[in-house]
Amino acid sequence: MTTSDRFSANTQAMVEAAMTNPGDTDPALRYAIAAHASELGGYPLDISSEISTELQTYVKKVALYAYKITDEDVAALGEAGYSEDAIFEITVSAALGVGMVRLECGLAALEGES
Repeated sequence: MTTSDRFSANTQAMVEAAMTNPGDTDPALRYAIAAHASELGGYPLDISSEISTELQTYVKKVALYAYKITDEDVAALGEAGYSEDAIFEITVSAALGVGMVRLECGLAALEGES
């Protein structure tokens, strides 16, 4: 069993739960957001990541500069019509997309891959 095998079942279950459970956002949008964040992290997925401009800006900030997220960023999504629950789901999807890239990179480094 490789290092990544230890995590794959639990990781997949977590991803599926975050992406497919009922919420304020459509699961397809959550997958698109995660795919866009994954692309920003350097690992493009075979999933359409077409999302609106305001979401692209927010997802980029979550994926690359999470420490710079401000109340104004969240308020802008609210003004664009997203509920607080939807904004939470968008944030989780973006963090999960880029987080999976970082997990894979870290596991590959542990296994001596490039």
